[in-house]
Amino acid sequence: MTKKISRRDFLRGGAAVLALGTMEGAGFATTAQVEEKPTYTIATVRWTDTWPTDYLYEGIMQELADKHGINIEWQVYYNSDWNEQKSLLLASGDLPDAFFGSICLTATDVSQNKPFFVELTDLIDEYMPNLVSVMEECPDLRAVCTDRDGKIYSLPKKLPLRPEVCGNVLYINQDWLDNLGLETPTTLDELTAVLKAFAAEDADGDGDATSEIGYTNSAGSVLSGDLRNIMFPFGTMVSRADNYMGLNGEGTPVFMPIEENYKSAVVWMHDLYESGVLDPEYFTQEGSTATAKRQAEGGSKVGLFTGWTADAEAGVNASQFVALEAIEGPDGNRYVENASNYLDISDRELLITTKCENPEKLLAWADDFYTDLVSLQTFYGSIPDCVAENEDGTYEVLVPEDGSSLDTSAWSNSMRDFGPKYMTDEFAALVSLPEDQGDGIKLAEDEINAQYVTTDRNVGLPVLQYTDDELSRINTLGIDIYSYCEAQYAHWVVDGGVEEEWDSYVEQLKKMGVEELISIHQDAYDAYLENKEA
Repeated sequence: MTKKISRRDFLRGGAAVLALGTMEGAGFATTAQVEEKPTYTIATVRWTDTWPTDYLYEGIMQELADKHGINIEWQVYYNSDWNEQKSLLLASGDLPDAFFGSICLTATDVSQNKPFFVELTDLIDEYMPNLVSVMEECPDLRAVCTDRDGKIYSLPKKLPLRPEVCGNVLYINQDWLDNLGLETPTTLDELTAVLKAFAAEDADGDGDATSEIGYTNSAGSVLSGDLRNIMFPFGTMVSRADNYMGLNGEGTPVFMPIEENYKSAVVWMHDLYESGVLDPEYFTQEGSTATAKRQAEGGSKVGLFTGWTADAEAGVNASQFVALEAIEGPDGNRYVENASNYLDISDRELLITTKCENPEKLLAWADDFYTDLVSLQTFYGSIPDCVAENEDGTYEVLVPEDGSSLDTSAWSNSMRDFGPKYMTDEFAALVSLPEDQGDGIKLAEDEINAQYVTTDRNVGLPVLQYTDDELSRINTLGIDIYSYCEAQYAHWVVDGGVEEEWDSYVEQLKKMGVEELISIHQDAYDAYLENKEA
């Protein structure tokens, strides 16, 4: 059972107070007990250089360093050029003491450079009582970071204050519905009719019936995006954008682009394209162009989109859109994206390199990230600037005073999605969010579709661990298989012919090794389940 503690007591009591109880005499040094603070270099990656990094040396981040008697020298990189810098770093062997955040290293990076990293299996049991406790409460955390040889090389996370419908939902242009006198669609047939009306009529009321776009997208991995978005009603859920794998209703890994429901979805997408619903630039435009159409000055040019929240996709035009209740698909089910085991839970949030002279002390510091109060602040920003601690023991995430969005504020004042963290449900109930901002909107809208969250229908795969040989085979097989699937998808959406060409398409994928690819994911999923039950 969670023991509620204040920020002051947390800092005064060292690491003796845990998120899931108490532990006396943990042996963690306070600042006063340390004459010379060891310095650890930690590399982390940020999405953009427009976000400040001052918070790394202030607030909760500095408080934790002081509490454990250490200095942290942060080496901040940016995503735009990280791949090149990462390659040079790993090739040189001149490594930091640790990498912080799953954005830093891929599973392949870790697999190919395993000698660079400290095995943490026994160290976790000895120096990380908080993590041990939360792994017992949430077995997925241990499963997600346990290697196929039973060893742990990285620390996991579970994001806090997340919706049950963990993923994107459909948003429809309510202004356009009102202009055309249309009812909100609830079934696939109704949605199809509405989208065709959007494309054929003057839905935005500008006098031009040709300027409206029913649904748009951007070039790149269009198929992986559509499987998780517009094709929702067909149950084509995949959690990862890079492997097209999902779990069917029996809990068996499947390669979605060879499933019958996928074929039905492609037939539907071709009909939308033929009817002018899909943007003519669907397979050619950059993401910024698609965004510009959704966020066009004077009103959105798009009738439907999928997103985390309306403001995230439509910007200033967000008020035009409302979240749709999950559309009833051809099989009578209402599918939603239930990807919490992939989007919320992940590994590689902290990896310690063999350069680190005292990993035990760094792990003791990292263990505090698995407490409620720290997780709250590493997700939204520190108390009192970003989070208010109320006298009644509750917490309030504050609206940014500079007029920015809460999402931008969180990324500018905390590690946000990256780094170790875990929050109990009991503590989460004490936290309030602004209902008109980012996560607050998402949680409020979650009531619309939470009832449709289930595990007995198609869902995505969790984060899995693969052997070196399996990773090599996935990379080898995937290059041609994924490219072929993408090309065929574009061909069928634009030109049609999926039903006539389906058998030869499936046969070609088998020749390319798709069955071996599925088998690899099946073995990895079986290992995940074993580790979860261990």
